[in-house]
Amino acid sequence: MRIRSYGNKDSDLVIIKMSGAHEAELIEREESIIKEMTDRDFLLLTCFVDDWNRDLSPWEANPVFGNEPFEGGAGATLEEIKNDVISCYPGREFIIGGYSLAGLFALWAAYQTDSFCGVASASPSVWYPDFLAYATGNDVKTDTIYLSLGDREAKTKNKIMQTVGYNIKSLHDQYDKIGIKTTLEWNEGNHFKDPEVRMAKGFAWVINNLDEQVCSSC
Repeated sequence: MRIRSYGNKDSDLVIIKMSGAHEAELIEREESIIKEMTDRDFLLLTCFVDDWNRDLSPWEANPVFGNEPFEGGAGATLEEIKNDVISCYPGREFIIGGYSLAGLFALWAAYQTDSFCGVASASPSVWYPDFLAYATGNDVKTDTIYLSLGDREAKTKNKIMQTVGYNIKSLHDQYDKIGIKTTLEWNEGNHFKDPEVRMAKGFAWVINNLDEQVCSSC
């Protein structure tokens, strides 16, 4: 995993952005938009995984599009985040987020550990097989969750991916019901429209809605 840092390295707020090489050229614009939307200082750590389908998938699953299966390597990725990122910044607050499958990883990670004070999950792959059942059957360990989706993302011929709209609304309703500070923002367009803008809006919303207390792991 490669890690690229932006912003103030001494900030008490650290954003962990899960990413792939295909997003590298968007990060600086994303950082700039976040700064425009919040007054709080932050350090942005962009963590580039080596294999998107392997490193960000919570468990093994058959291919949903194309021929590449999901290998369920999220556990190893989260351990790397905890050991090589979080442990290097003691006493800080941590937000985790990502787009698409990285957004799913960010949500899943918040069920595994209380290290994160907030999650920004933009256009997440919540169509992922069995994820909704997992989320409704387990406790999430964060207090602030941002969700978003494009208004055309569920309009696809792929039967599995058609579930993304229903699933994200179900997750939002569940989080709201149990007292999580949450929102579900609908963006115009399909999955590929303005990902850096959608992601920046998510991080800014979480920053602006964090409670004053520091997360329990910090």
